[in-house]
Amino acid sequence: MSADPVPSTDEERLAQLGYQQELHRRLSGFSNFAVSFSIISILAGAITSYGIAMTAGGPIAITLGWLFVGVMVTFVALAMAEVCSAYPTAGALYWWAAALAKRNKAAWAWFVGWFNFLGEVAVTAAIDFGAAITTAAFLSLTFDMEVTTGRTFLIFLVIIIAHGLLNTFGVSLVRMLSDVSAWWHLVGVAVIVVVLAVVPDNHKPISEVFFEVQNQTGFSFTGAGAYAVLVGLLMAQYTYTGYDASAHVAEETHDAARAAPRGIVLSVVVSLIAGFVLLVAITWSIQDYEAERTTDLGLPPAQIFIDAVGHDLGTFLLLICMVAQWFCGMASVTANSRMAYAFSRDGALPGSRLWKKVNPRTGTPTNSIWLCVTISTILVLPSLWNTTAYLAATSIAVIGLYIAYVGPVLLRRLSPDFQPGPWNLGKWSAPVGWIAIVWVVIICVLFVLPTAGPITASNFNYTIIAVLVVVGAATIWWFASARKWFTGPKQNLIEKAAHGEPTLPAPPE
Repeated sequence: MSADPVPSTDEERLAQLGYQQELHRRLSGFSNFAVSFSIISILAGAITSYGIAMTAGGPIAITLGWLFVGVMVTFVALAMAEVCSAYPTAGALYWWAAALAKRNKAAWAWFVGWFNFLGEVAVTAAIDFGAAITTAAFLSLTFDMEVTTGRTFLIFLVIIIAHGLLNTFGVSLVRMLSDVSAWWHLVGVAVIVVVLAVVPDNHKPISEVFFEVQNQTGFSFTGAGAYAVLVGLLMAQYTYTGYDASAHVAEETHDAARAAPRGIVLSVVVSLIAGFVLLVAITWSIQDYEAERTTDLGLPPAQIFIDAVGHDLGTFLLLICMVAQWFCGMASVTANSRMAYAFSRDGALPGSRLWKKVNPRTGTPTNSIWLCVTISTILVLPSLWNTTAYLAATSIAVIGLYIAYVGPVLLRRLSPDFQPGPWNLGKWSAPVGWIAIVWVVIICVLFVLPTAGPITASNFNYTIIAVLVVVGAATIWWFASARKWFTGPKQNLIEKAAHGEPTLPAPPE
């Protein structure tokens, strides 16, 4: 599974890795970047999770925390991108783990794949639930609708079902909207920043924008303020998720060995810069910290917009965020379904035969789309009775995804005969990789800790339970059964040859 000899086409490289081209290769380098940038979505994650950092940490966690986490995430993205260039497949993370492991290849692929699947489903759930929170706030402002947990959940259902339908029937539209989404985010951020800089009569002192600490977690022990700031980093860390999408759609991207790694890194770097400007502008515009943190709208940035620039203009700014979040959820369902398709192609999900089917008309894995929609909905169900359900979903997404992100990076560091692809880090590979690994270990500990006190059933952080359930189930299944039949990625060219099936030419682009 080396990167040599150098192939002349994407299809040849995929064939070297053992796969016949089945998905339609329609995405440009910009489209590949746009998918990841849309899922990171600074107008989604940073807006919907802004209240987390307002409660835990305050402005310092929101602004300087965003910069710090963004730099650390860039190390992770760089390390992932190097591996992606060598192995541009839809399976991505778990496939890389199997390719790089010296021993127990199947076990590495199995557990990395399950962490990736958990993270993908959780991030889809968190994105669309966040979009529902924003939509509920928008409807409250425009139609005076009372925001309730039940109504927010119903809005979530409408959004995620719409995303499932769009990915099922509007494949060409999804591709076009992903490109539109990237520009919507960039122009939208510019509009919000300019309005918040020019219109408000009063702004928060710049020193407070960067250095004020707030601790509204309920914890009052010595050092509780510092603890709150660390917990508040979840806002930034959660927003910087989903950029593995560039790898998952590699089999649909032209010049994938270069375009997919570029998509991974650029989506993080552009988000870091644009997100910092956005968050400084929003925090600078805070008029009444506590009233906006506890607003009945359920979304602090919405109240900040209204208080800073007035009802109508504030509602317009919220509309920009709402549309961006809709784009974000759409792209997340796309990436999620591709991961489920690839994992099922290798027989790792229950009912894999069903989930690995590709619709011959659209060239997309229709069944896996609806599998992901269903499981994401189940993850959001606790929101009907648990006030920290959204926070837990974000934590689950962060932990699941980042363990999957860094597993192959660790194996790459332990694999001296790794053959880099055309996009690589050269002499910087080792320091970048080890920094990425250490950072992921830190956040996996940090985001299972209690987030509110005193701890009760309604504010309990059930992240650890969700992660342990999935890890426990995957472990039991592995030792009871899967280790006897799961051999890692199944190369469909080899499979077809073994069954005497013809290998067809690549689908039309």
